Amino acid sequence: MRRLLLAIVCVSVCTFAYAQAPKEAADRAEALRVADVWLDSVQVYRHIPSISAGVVVGQEMVWAKGYGTIDAAHTVPAGPQTIYSICSISKLFTSVSLMQQWEMGKVSLDAPVTTYLPWATLQPAEGSGPITLRGMLTHSAGLPRESEFPYWSGPDYPFPTHEQIKETITKQAALFPAETYFQYSNLGLTLVGETVEAVSGQPYAEYAKAHVLTPLGLSNTRTFMPMDLYGKQLAVGYGALERDGSRAMLKSFNARGITPAAGYTSTVEDLGKFASWQFRLLKTGKQELLKASTLREMQRVQFMDPGWQTSWGLGFTVSHRDDHIYVGHGGDCPGYQTTLSMRPDDQTAVIVMDSSSETTGAFAAAVFGILDKRKGYSFKGAAPATGVKLEEYAGRYSGQPWNSETAVLPWAGGLVSFGLPTNDPAAAMSFLKPKGGDVFRVMRKDGTEAEEIKFVRDAAGKVVSFVHFSNPSLMQMPLGR
Repeated sequence: MRRLLLAIVCVSVCTFAYAQAPKEAADRAEALRVADVWLDSVQVYRHIPSISAGVVVGQEMVWAKGYGTIDAAHTVPAGPQTIYSICSISKLFTSVSLMQQWEMGKVSLDAPVTTYLPWATLQPAEGSGPITLRGMLTHSAGLPRESEFPYWSGPDYPFPTHEQIKETITKQAALFPAETYFQYSNLGLTLVGETVEAVSGQPYAEYAKAHVLTPLGLSNTRTFMPMDLYGKQLAVGYGALERDGSRAMLKSFNARGITPAAGYTSTVEDLGKFASWQFRLLKTGKQELLKASTLREMQRVQFMDPGWQTSWGLGFTVSHRDDHIYVGHGGDCPGYQTTLSMRPDDQTAVIVMDSSSETTGAFAAAVFGILDKRKGYSFKGAAPATGVKLEEYAGRYSGQPWNSETAVLPWAGGLVSFGLPTNDPAAAMSFLKPKGGDVFRVMRKDGTEAEEIKFVRDAAGKVVSFVHFSNPSLMQMPLGR
């Protein structure tokens, strides 16, 4: 009898799990459709030449898309395989490379960096302890942000060579004692890459390709800008918005000696594979490039600034928001901004890349917000009317003169509407419960029904507008499938 009960319980649980998976996928698809419409509006209203974005769940990229164009003539469409400079996301690959050396016992994170790089002798701050690899990985070593060259200034972006960094570093001084304050430092992660080269006996770029990129199958991730693909697959970069709404096309750059901190290029698809590798390692515990315990240590808070606003792991940003831990990194270089944000607890990652200086970190957070808003959502009170063909109402409607437009899409058996443009689509959402026919009711936060919205059809039966408080909003573009 006991075995029979256990078998019944097992069958029930397994059946429930199997039934839940398609529903979760369907719920997610609705949320991603909202994210798609929102990101499209971001690209248009902010005059961003191109955006590429993707969402990973576990071992699958469940959605990926591009917006805008990647060439100077604005003819080549952006997509998930578009290459962008990923700038400081390069630091994650450098950190993984260093931790491989640590696992082999070739480096100590707490030894002075001069143990491995005798030439890396900055003028120390008074009362400072040693400058260490741990301090550099956590940006708490007290180092200046940059090597002593103006490489972030255009139009030519004069990045130093490896030899120039070595020649000038002895003239630089630490800003404050090690492990006292947070100070983001490209110089620090450059020295981490130099350490990988010194202890592995291989040029840094060769080591990273052979021991990280190739094993993970990241065929479109490089330690340089592939200029033979410029404007074909590699997006052309643009500057910040001018007052007239235009953006200037920027010259390409070569990070040269700063490559370990800022020189990589990649795609949404490749960063998705990189995220899946991390989720896989943490889930299975099986060694793959690194031990799972090493990756967990890298994604654990290793340093907290005294202001309690900035926390960092070993190479990874680590932050807490809405009861979740987020790890990853962002990248910001002339003409490009990119974000890889991962949520290990539900194995979800959002990647956003653009060819301008816009805030992809905020875009990624907004996509997470949309996904979370849909998760488990249901209309409270009386059940929505059935038999309503929700796709017929999907579209972009004029919001003039109060806002540019209103998007309407299916959501949990009803509709969701939100004004565009918006910086926070999850907060901008209103939920519409179908009442039968073309009538819907706006839902309050407490689950009660508010005012009526009625959609209007033309003589052919096609939805052409909706009426809210007696005022019509005309359909500008249908979004139905």
